[in-house]
Amino acid sequence: MRVLYLGGTGNISSACVAESVARGHEVTILTRGNRHAPEGVRAVSGDRHDGALLAELASQSFDVVANFLGFVPEDVERDVGAFRGYVGQYLFVSSAACYAKPPRYHVITEETPLANPFWQYARDKIACEAVLRQAMDAGFPATIVRPSYTYGETWVPCSVGGHGYTVVDRIRRDKPIISHGDGQSLWVLTHTSDFAVGFVGLFGKAKALGEAFQITSDEVQTWDSIYGTIAEAAGREARIDHMSSAFIAGCYPKLGPGLLGDKTYSVVFDCSKLKGVVPEFRTKVTFAEGIRRSLAWHDADPEQRHIVNREVDAMMDDLIARHRRAMARGKPG
Repeated sequence: MRVLYLGGTGNISSACVAESVARGHEVTILTRGNRHAPEGVRAVSGDRHDGALLAELASQSFDVVANFLGFVPEDVERDVGAFRGYVGQYLFVSSAACYAKPPRYHVITEETPLANPFWQYARDKIACEAVLRQAMDAGFPATIVRPSYTYGETWVPCSVGGHGYTVVDRIRRDKPIISHGDGQSLWVLTHTSDFAVGFVGLFGKAKALGEAFQITSDEVQTWDSIYGTIAEAAGREARIDHMSSAFIAGCYPKLGPGLLGDKTYSVVFDCSKLKGVVPEFRTKVTFAEGIRRSLAWHDADPEQRHIVNREVDAMMDDLIARHRRAMARGKPG
């Protein structure tokens, strides 16, 4: 198949590009040119918002267009206008954050209602899906994909503290880290290589047209367990301070949407719909193995990859200090 990625060098999309190449697809990526394209991939440098460029690419009649760079409805509208009549299947990467928060039931399926009053990012993705649904009703051949928290070698998953090396640095320096709530809410982390099998497996599947699929791991963990596994891979024990998401959001409002609109709640994803269309999809990389790979990547070049975000590090120190003072006054967060 001839496949065009809008994006293709990011955390998730790079793994999907690699899987596409491994399956023998002819791959083109449209990027800003800030990162090198992998071997065997044709790279087009440009702005994905450039309608003329999209029209030029559309004229090349790709079998599949995978959009990893759609964040507002206008992005989808532009793509539908450019690729209508020129593409066999358009895959839009949405987000599991679109599902209703707070959830009515902890097991999530593709039929779970979409609504998120806390996070603009999720509401924009929901609006993107609405535009695409209208286009699909009019015959546009599209598939919606909803990933949850997906990580690769360059990421260290974290609910408070970003996804870089900072949390590992704190663990290795015996500094406390933060787990929202009591650390016992359930969460799902998916390795990019597993996600890619599900995603690329949807290419060219007639049963996928007009449908939405979530692609996540089957492994379910608590957040305290996640941090414990990270600490074990780092050769240390985790010192965890627990505080409510509301307390964290009250101190640092920019952290609120990602917590109150996503990670605060226990979620378990039922991927049986995907497995019915892509039977080869299964979880192969456990989190214990995935985080070992991540730390091996970081430790292979400490000078370049052991990057501590000083602003995030200071924020965590401040949150912990504020919470401990509140606890001492009998006003826990």
